[in-house]
Amino acid sequence: MAKSITVTTEGSPDYRIELRHDFTELPEMLQALGYQSGQKVCIVTETNVAPLYADEVKRLLAAHFNTVIVHTFPAGEEHKNLATVEGLYETLIRHHFDRRDLLVALGGGVTGDLTGFTAATYLRGIDFIQVPTTLLSQVDSSIGGKTGVDFLQYKNMVGAFYQPKLVYMNLSTLKTLPSEQVVSGMGEIIKHGLIKDAAYYRWLTEHRDAIPALRPDVTEEMIYRSCQIKRGVVERDPKEKGERALLNFGHTIGHAVEKLSGFSLTHGACVGLGVIAAAYLSMRMGNLTEEELDGIRRCFSSFGFASHVTGLSVPDVLAATKSDKKMVGNQVKFILLASIGNAYICRDLTDEQIMEGIAYVCR
Repeated sequence: MAKSITVTTEGSPDYRIELRHDFTELPEMLQALGYQSGQKVCIVTETNVAPLYADEVKRLLAAHFNTVIVHTFPAGEEHKNLATVEGLYETLIRHHFDRRDLLVALGGGVTGDLTGFTAATYLRGIDFIQVPTTLLSQVDSSIGGKTGVDFLQYKNMVGAFYQPKLVYMNLSTLKTLPSEQVVSGMGEIIKHGLIKDAAYYRWLTEHRDAIPALRPDVTEEMIYRSCQIKRGVVERDPKEKGERALLNFGHTIGHAVEKLSGFSLTHGACVGLGVIAAAYLSMRMGNLTEEELDGIRRCFSSFGFASHVTGLSVPDVLAATKSDKKMVGNQVKFILLASIGNAYICRDLTDEQIMEGIAYVCR
């Protein structure tokens, strides 16, 4: 059964998140939004996704739009940079795209972030929609208008807040994901329960067998509930001036591990390590019991996450957290749990405390 969620952000028009099980309704939804046959469409995708879905999406859209092109860039976080954006700019200029036209981000978080940043900056703004094909992008990066690219070794350092006109999720694309990408998405999903909804966290633990099997009814319910949590946060704080920072739970240490591993670990796997470290620090602050910390570790383990990583220096990871964009002055803005389902911003952790958390997951 199809589900829809409306997102309303300050200063931006409403857009909808549509959960479907194929691509067939996408052209009609674009027409309903007012896009007409004379407007050009550029499907932006990468080399892993293009062979799976680009032809199908192009065929469906070409029945309603006169000009539909596909721009494909090399897959991988290492290509989420300004050079790749320049290549997309060139394609749009060469095909005479103007402000009335549309970009379609077909792929995972790298594709969505890069396409959104291009849309925000090409001709000072062109419309785009998100068509996320990974679990991680469906529950996280496609929602909320954060766009951006990496600069040198700094993750998401260049970007803009720019809302899509539609988020269209074909949940059947999850069937083609490698298992490690399903695990990666679960990192953000478990995070949602821990920071905002203890009952949802318990639901995830109760369905730990059905979720990896991608049972359609369970998958749809899980994605819907995660999207509702993120929708609520980004509506209340679209520009990350307060509550939205809670979504960074696990990301401070997680991003540092991701960078120092040379992006050899998936984003979700690194978030999982960061969440475990932050949960440990929450326990050390007296907010969680040891049993609750053990439960969080078991939950991640049950979905295929490693509880620690080897080969990284604790001081190096600490130094990497200090080059993160979530710094406030010289202080790391750290997200901790007051209790399961209730997160808060902590600005006064010492370097020694942070290193203790890092050492809990880096051995």
